[in-house]
Amino acid sequence: MTDDAVTKRAHGIVARYHETDDERILTFEDESGDGTAAVAQNIDGYAMLKVRTASDGDELERYYGFDMALDHVGERLAVAPTALPIPDPASDMGM
Repeated sequence: MTDDAVTKRAHGIVARYHETDDERILTFEDESGDGTAAVAQNIDGYAMLKVRTASDGDELERYYGFDMALDHVGERLAVAPTALPIPDPASDMGM
């Protein structure tokens, strides 16, 4: 993992974006500790987005669009997808 993780908070959700050698990863955590989710994409920024239980968790589903992946994350965390904080470097995820 790189040292340049970017964090953003809103509506009781903490979002962290970071890159590994292989992936771009956007993780979400409910500040109450009740839920987590992650959206991952290959490091080149193409291919389907993977929604996981956590950064290194089980894959739940794959999506072409970032908005569809965020819908799934919102359902997992019981918040509207529009309430999810998105750090700027992650805003271009998806195909």
